[in-house]
Amino acid sequence: MSMQDWNKKTRKVHKKRRLLVLLFICLLALAAGAGVGSVAISPADILAILGNCLFSRPLPEAVSPNQVSILWTLRLPRCLCAFLVGGALAASGTVMQSVLRNPLASSYTLGVSSGASLGAALVIVSGFLLPVAGFLTLPLAGFIFGLGTVFAVIAFASRMDRGLQNQTIILTGMVFSLFVNALLTLLSVLKQNYMQQLLLWQMGSFSGRSWEQAAILTVVLIPVTLYLCCFSRQMDMMTFGEEAAQTMGVDTKRVKLKLIVAASLLTGTAVCFTGTIGFIDLIAPHVARKVFGPAHKYALPVSVLFGGAFMVLADLTARTLLAPTELPVGAVTALIGAPVVASVLFRRRKSEIEE
Repeated sequence: MSMQDWNKKTRKVHKKRRLLVLLFICLLALAAGAGVGSVAISPADILAILGNCLFSRPLPEAVSPNQVSILWTLRLPRCLCAFLVGGALAASGTVMQSVLRNPLASSYTLGVSSGASLGAALVIVSGFLLPVAGFLTLPLAGFIFGLGTVFAVIAFASRMDRGLQNQTIILTGMVFSLFVNALLTLLSVLKQNYMQQLLLWQMGSFSGRSWEQAAILTVVLIPVTLYLCCFSRQMDMMTFGEEAAQTMGVDTKRVKLKLIVAASLLTGTAVCFTGTIGFIDLIAPHVARKVFGPAHKYALPVSVLFGGAFMVLADLTARTLLAPTELPVGAVTALIGAPVVASVLFRRRKSEIEE
């Protein structure tokens, strides 16, 4: 075996070990999210309650019905929703940064959060509810308006630039985001009685998540994330530039459209159930690439795992730091994420100066 083959094999072994460590961290985060709170539940009791609820196994005498209700009805669906949303935002951020070749790009850049916030605001102000499954009215409105904004951005950008250059997409997204935010501000001023409710929704929260919402998130987010993983090779090529990718046989315009729509679908689905939660889609991709390298066959799934674990821990911090007062989880992620993003910008600027 040559030295090159040995080094390649060693790197694969190290990556597998790091992946196992990350999976263990994810399990610890979920256990902490489910067990820590005003009523503490040990990992052993969590397993016993899961066995009882899923397989009808008898409960130990030390486990009370109150603990079963808290874990199964409140904390587990909340933790699952947090993990799924964090993973979805992280995957979306990884894809958008690669496609647009911008370390600060995300689906939020294209106006998903602005559109979703406007849709949610209209529902909150109007008080409209669907005749069937009324609890889905707010998420559905946020989803439709969020994706609608993205499609409007893509349509407008394609009319301006048939090649869909990255700068055109980013600038168009910024213009639409500013316009939609202006409409949202106008609505908030006209309906000041709802301003606090609108502000809380925009800061994000996992309070009151249910198994039904977790199931909807699972059905949408997991297949779309797996779909994005199928484009790992094309994303690797596109990181070298669109012209280089085209010479390697990549239909950049078509692939870019598919990836942007899929990434926006992830963000739109996540945002519509929880409100706007920022910085996860910026932090997770950089951590994944730093630890596992730039190859998307590793970076994308690792981003999902890290983003999910980070979101669970951020939600745990939000509900326990100032208990019984619950902080908006978006505020917690912003407090942690802002210094990380500033560090990324500083390092990038420093490397450009050195070059």
